[in-house]
Amino acid sequence: MGLGIVLLLWAVVGIVVASLGAVLLASAVAFFTRGGRGRRRVIILAAVFPFICLGWGAAVVIVQGIVNETFLHRDFGLGDAWRAPLPNGYSILMIDVTDQGWVYNPTTQLDSSGVVEKEDAVSGVRYLQISGPYILGSSDSHSFEHAGTDSKEVDSYFLLDTATGKRTNFADYESLHRIATEHNIRLNLEPIDSVYSRYRFSWFDVFVGVLFVLPPMVAFLTLVLWVMRVRRTRVALVPA
Repeated sequence: MGLGIVLLLWAVVGIVVASLGAVLLASAVAFFTRGGRGRRRVIILAAVFPFICLGWGAAVVIVQGIVNETFLHRDFGLGDAWRAPLPNGYSILMIDVTDQGWVYNPTTQLDSSGVVEKEDAVSGVRYLQISGPYILGSSDSHSFEHAGTDSKEVDSYFLLDTATGKRTNFADYESLHRIATEHNIRLNLEPIDSVYSRYRFSWFDVFVGVLFVLPPMVAFLTLVLWVMRVRRTRVALVPA
């Protein structure tokens, strides 16, 4: 599913949820402020508040996506592609599925819309390990045929030296384990999506999370305080 379709679906869901929230919040405010002075303005604000939050959230998501894609070389956070940089200058790319993908050097790829397999780019990678300048892993040469299935099949292993861009292929796990031992590497391959998750999120995503939540929370507390103030005028105007 493309990014545009995903954004459209989330927009529809957001509008529906915001509309329900507007009805419920405005009704609650109207109930708690009945008979109070200035209640009309606070009821109107309560009705539009969910839509303000929706707009704020959409703006934050879009801005973070642009920053991640353009400057941090990570995926948008929505859609059918997952991309993250590795600490040695290489990157992970997964499309449609998260059980296999590419490990590649983005500086040697001429086409930014995809990855072309070459010595420093491996397709069908299922298991992976980053150890200093080395990338070790296992791959499935028939990964596209197995896409959408529960297959975890691997039929080749590799060691990629990111300093030189040279890749050595192995037919079995024992051969990879032997070369890893020669390089003083304790072999511990992990699923590619686990490695992706480790490097996808950065301080920027924490900042975005705070920015996404904190202003709406402050605004909501301000609305609650306003409701309480109007409610106090109701008590003064309508004796028990």
